[in-house]
Amino acid sequence: MSFHQAFSERSFGDLPGWDDDDHLAAFEAFRRSAFHVLAKPYRSGALGVDFDAFAGAYAEARAAPAASRSEARSFFERHFVPMLVRPETGAGLVTGFYEPQVEASPVRTERFAVPLLSRPADLVDIDDANRPDGMDPYLAFARRTPDGPAEYFDRGAIERGALAGKGLEIAWLADKVDAFFIHVQGAARLLMTDGRLCRVTYAAKSGQRFTGPGKVLSELGEIPLEEVTMQSIRAWFRAHPDRVDEVLWQNRSYIFFREADVEDAALGPIAAAKVPLTPGRSIAVDRLLHTFGTPFYIDAPSLTAFEAKPFRRLLIAQDTGSAITGPARGDLFAGSGDAAGEIAGVVRNPADFYALVPRPLVSGLKP
Repeated sequence: MSFHQAFSERSFGDLPGWDDDDHLAAFEAFRRSAFHVLAKPYRSGALGVDFDAFAGAYAEARAAPAASRSEARSFFERHFVPMLVRPETGAGLVTGFYEPQVEASPVRTERFAVPLLSRPADLVDIDDANRPDGMDPYLAFARRTPDGPAEYFDRGAIERGALAGKGLEIAWLADKVDAFFIHVQGAARLLMTDGRLCRVTYAAKSGQRFTGPGKVLSELGEIPLEEVTMQSIRAWFRAHPDRVDEVLWQNRSYIFFREADVEDAALGPIAAAKVPLTPGRSIAVDRLLHTFGTPFYIDAPSLTAFEAKPFRRLLIAQDTGSAITGPARGDLFAGSGDAAGEIAGVVRNPADFYALVPRPLVSGLKP
């Protein structure tokens, strides 16, 4: 799919609710990316939104913060052109993610017996340069062995003790389902029993494909597909504690974490774009197609979980995920803690995506 196949030019007047949005909140998220790229530029996505075209917008954003919503709105209108993103098929789709907050212990106890693990020393990155013949081309990680790379232990093997005794435990949780949803979200705030507040965030994964418990439970006839939410999945696990492993082990992917500071409690973890996520203003997109730092205006009128009114907001592309594939597919960061989880868990709505493309790029493409 080319630039012209993916995008169709619009005006800001075509964006439903544009005038009523809080552009200042989006500007502050954009400005964090503007400072990060001084250290390492973002890679341009395959759809042709070239990173270099952001130079003027980033420079102005770094020079001075916007003083008001109107100034922020003028900034985006001055530097960008809205482009409707065409889905490959059907309609665009948004889901939600969040940063769980759970109680944890620095040591194993009778109550806290479910570990979060750091990256093992024998886990290696794998690509076409070092992939053995016959290894699944999907795998991006593998296990170092004397005979060369091999598929890593999957979730079931690890939870049955494949990595026990290696000192990988960062913290211990009380509930296996809580741990699983931390794996799904890729980060968490931990309220430690010794009084500390700390954070864990994604470090690596075992490499196998992700299989969501909602899909498994739907195929088993336990929850109708249209009723699958994080809340309904949790309720099923509470009602069937003896079947948790049966369902979760069908997701062979396993996530490893690293410790990180909580520098600003109002912001989320540092994600794929290497800046802290902003609740309600950061979006995860398909990294292969889109360029981090791109503003996206999302029109999802059936989504009311955030503010009890239709969701129409400007967000900044600052994360990605293995389930986020396609040009009009996004994952909205809802924030940290239980309240954010209640929002994120029910978000699955059709949406129109408008990418704000730098004006120099649009001008250069016109005949």
